[in-house]
Amino acid sequence: MKTPYSNIANVLRSNRFVVITVVIMAFTATIICSWFTYIIYQKSLNNAFVVSTEGSVIPLKLASHRENLEIEARAHLDNFHRYFYDLSASNYKQQVEKALWLGDSSVDHVYRQKKADGVYNRLIQYALVQKVTRIQSEVDVSREPFPFRVRTIFEINRGSVTDTYELITTGQLIPVARNFPSNPHGLLVTQFFENSLKKISNETTNR
Repeated sequence: MKTPYSNIANVLRSNRFVVITVVIMAFTATIICSWFTYIIYQKSLNNAFVVSTEGSVIPLKLASHRENLEIEARAHLDNFHRYFYDLSASNYKQQVEKALWLGDSSVDHVYRQKKADGVYNRLIQYALVQKVTRIQSEVDVSREPFPFRVRTIFEINRGSVTDTYELITTGQLIPVARNFPSNPHGLLVTQFFENSLKKISNETTNR
């Protein structure tokens, strides 16, 4: 004989089954979501993103990025030294402005010292052309900041006379945010110093 109590018991059993089923499904969904989140996190650790000059986002493997770091560092140093030392009376302001984007206050200090010494005035007064012909960079990307040493060969054309010079510079590179097109490699020259400058012969230049 059915009673109201038997109906209540059936309802309670049904409710308990529903609750247990919901709890199991929620637990299972949590485990699955956590697993997918972990996989996505692990993949994100191995990827880096840069923005191209056209504005598109390009994914790069972090390992590949590290392998390319030395290449980027050398390219950054090459750009910096060409901007800073490849000069003429008509372009030195634009060149120096580009170089200052690639370095910190130590670069600005060298620039101001050259300006005070009349380097740029002589470019204008004598219509000189200073042409970089070779850049040899040594950089250690195994530790941060990245120390570097650069040998720059440049010529100063005085009309019928051309003199060749060797300049040794040192400093450090630190990673910064990429800035297109001013600083595409995302590196900054710091502790910049001109160690030595000497006049050399053409035979020495080819070594």
